[in-house]
Amino acid sequence: MSVAKSSAFTTRPELAGTHGMVASTHWLGSAAGMAVLEGGGNAFDAAVAAGFVLQVAEPHLNGPAGQVPAIFAPAGESPRVLAGQGVAPASATIGHFDDLGLTLVPGSGLLSATVPGAWDAWLLLLRDYGTKSLRDVLGYAISYAWNGIPVLDRIAGTIDAVAELFATHWPSSAQLWLPGGYAPTAGSLHANRVLARTWQRLLAEAETVTGREEQIDAARRAWSHGFVADAIDRFGRQAFRDDSGRDHAGLLTGDDLASWEASYEDAVVTDFGDWSLVKCGGWTQGPVLAQQLRILEELELSYVDGIPTARTIHLATEAAKLAFADREVGTATPATFRSTGCCPGSTRRNVAR
Repeated sequence: MSVAKSSAFTTRPELAGTHGMVASTHWLGSAAGMAVLEGGGNAFDAAVAAGFVLQVAEPHLNGPAGQVPAIFAPAGESPRVLAGQGVAPASATIGHFDDLGLTLVPGSGLLSATVPGAWDAWLLLLRDYGTKSLRDVLGYAISYAWNGIPVLDRIAGTIDAVAELFATHWPSSAQLWLPGGYAPTAGSLHANRVLARTWQRLLAEAETVTGREEQIDAARRAWSHGFVADAIDRFGRQAFRDDSGRDHAGLLTGDDLASWEASYEDAVVTDFGDWSLVKCGGWTQGPVLAQQLRILEELELSYVDGIPTARTIHLATEAAKLAFADREVGTATPATFRSTGCCPGSTRRNVAR
């Protein structure tokens, strides 16, 4: 194959591949995705494999209790959204937090936990668009969880910052993340065999049935209706220290997990001339960017040698503030963006001033 060369200097070189390419935030995730492609899998198989490896390789950024808001475009089809954001527990009401004497939901601890959406979302995507079995794509993550991953500087720093909280108030976290009483050092190997065993058990329950899709659905049920949901329900009934400075039990129950599952929806598409911006819906921050660009579309922006001027930076900042303000008060609903691709006229007038 031939690749056109650019004469402009760049610190991000042009990359090309003859058998597909995989990019992620960690080399182990990219390597796993590429291995799946080379083994005959498609892009969705590779994405799922990489996603699970990242739960092991970057535990300071994501994990099994995380979420998957994803945009994807099957060949020849319009972009779709994988809605893998779990909902708040049914008992997470304003009245409950009032009874606890809280005006804000603590950012740490059990009260802020939502239904973990990552497992169900990745498996739904694998079932409907992938070709590989669950064992084929999950095996890489299980291996890294069992044998260990090289600890990044950011992992070590993040664990060290909460080491006292773990040691004093979160004993199960201390057992996993403070081997010997200390945070793991950068470059050392750190294993998460509890996670590896959990995945192995999910696989074992999935493989009690035959058929690729049937096994994937069985694994989804084992999570949301089986032993994982039971473990989360039991653990959440205990009280642990959170940002409020007090100990609180959680609100997430097995019933919450059983009543939710990942789904698909249309993407929010906003056209700008020959280009289209594709984002997730109003349950994410996606429409905020569309609104910012719609605001800026009507303003005169200036650049010097491709660099935005101070006025342009100011306008972009104010547009962002207004768009997020709309999001916080709920005036910029998903329906607004789907029907008009725009924002309230008063917002545009405010930023123009």
